[in-house]
Amino acid sequence: MNKIRQYWKEYKWSNVFQMIRNMKQEVKKCEKRADGKFVVITGATSGIGYHAAMKFASMGANLLTINRNKEKSERLKEEILNKYPVEFDYYISDLSILEDIYRVGEFLNKLDKDIDILIHNAGVYNTKKRITKDGFEETFVVHFIAPFIINNMLLEKFNRQGKGRIIFVSSEGYRFAVWGPNLDDLMFERTKYSGLKAYGSAKICQILTMHIYAKLLKGPTIIAMHPGMVRSNTGRDNGKLYKIFKKTLDKLSDSPEISAEALYYLGVSEELENVTDKFYHLTVEEELTPPARDMEVAVELWKKTLELVKFCEVVTCKNEKLLLLEEEFQV
Repeated sequence: MNKIRQYWKEYKWSNVFQMIRNMKQEVKKCEKRADGKFVVITGATSGIGYHAAMKFASMGANLLTINRNKEKSERLKEEILNKYPVEFDYYISDLSILEDIYRVGEFLNKLDKDIDILIHNAGVYNTKKRITKDGFEETFVVHFIAPFIINNMLLEKFNRQGKGRIIFVSSEGYRFAVWGPNLDDLMFERTKYSGLKAYGSAKICQILTMHIYAKLLKGPTIIAMHPGMVRSNTGRDNGKLYKIFKKTLDKLSDSPEISAEALYYLGVSEELENVTDKFYHLTVEEELTPPARDMEVAVELWKKTLELVKFCEVVTCKNEKLLLLEEEFQV
């Protein structure tokens, strides 16, 4: 209740008007090539991830994509290698499963090359609550826990590199968590589930821990972006009613090529050199809402997340690798 009173005082209508204005802004384009850069993208066989992979490859970047489906990954590999003289590979993983998430972190950590750009793009949207094999709500795992763990496991690698950019494909949907995440019920075990609430909660959690990673990264940078209102395959398994709604929505939406153009700009443009801990509406920097800037909640969320994942028996020994924030961590 105290937080609600605090946020109520801090909310500004100008923040909403800014978001609306940003919807009409032209996407900035970067003409600089990415020859030789090594780019990792999660969820790249369709939608935003697919078009981002094509964009980066067209500009000379070497790619590694993290996908669930091997057949689709093979098709993507064949298409890119037939079109562009770049290196391309993929790694099969289901980012809703903790064991797979840790495998991705370990695999990327052991690569004998620097990661220039890491794009967390994989996502889901569920109208009904889905529980993973680890007992977690699926939207929360894919959008938040997966990038949280992967970033955590790669923290030392990125700091050794001294360079690199991490980009969250986030969403203005974080605003659905009007009063911030419910730290006492992150998995919607006691409160009524809805797709929008779960999606908003996962996205604001993503943004909150971005603030902490920005402080822990020494040289590399981390940012989040809203990819615009674009067509995607997200939520395609949600039943007939949602499919009808989604089909109508897609007719009003833009091509995900716009998102890919924005991701390329954010990943390569010299204008973002040393820029970190920022949120972009496509390529326009945007002020976050009060609960998305709350560092006290961000630190508490970090601790809660570690408590959640440590109870999974399959990965208990691996949880020791995750970074515990020291008590004197300054926020």
